[in-house]
Amino acid sequence: MSQDFLHRKASFNYHIEGRYIAGLVLCGSEVKSLRSGKLSFNDSYCYFHGGELFVRNLHIPEYGLGHWSHHTPLQDRKLLLNRRELRKLEGKMKEKGISIIPLRVFFSENGWAKMEIGWGKGKKHYDKRDTIKKRDVEREMKRTL
Repeated sequence: MSQDFLHRKASFNYHIEGRYIAGLVLCGSEVKSLRSGKLSFNDSYCYFHGGELFVRNLHIPEYGLGHWSHHTPLQDRKLLLNRRELRKLEGKMKEKGISIIPLRVFFSENGWAKMEIGWGKGKKHYDKRDTIKKRDVEREMKRTL
């Protein structure tokens, strides 16, 4: 059974303005570790190197039942997108304050590992307080109904 991994803090820390779905280049033990339900998004982000998009600090722990040649848990992983989408994202990255953030990792119907990425600007401290306030008000409204 496949599982979705959500980056819950992404929408709290960033104003997400656009989304793309990209393929992930993984080795066998990384796929097995994902299928067993292990992944951490702490401080992960996307960057361009040589015209290609990579994700950094995506922690996929070593597969417990693997053999001596495990993968490195924090290695940079390549993302697969069309050239047109890569050019668009690279243009967005050149704007001041725009970041590309991993939002979700999931398996497609065909069994391929996919990552939903979003681009947006980071929220200021007062924006985060507004988000907390709105969430508390909505929670109270649901509680009273």
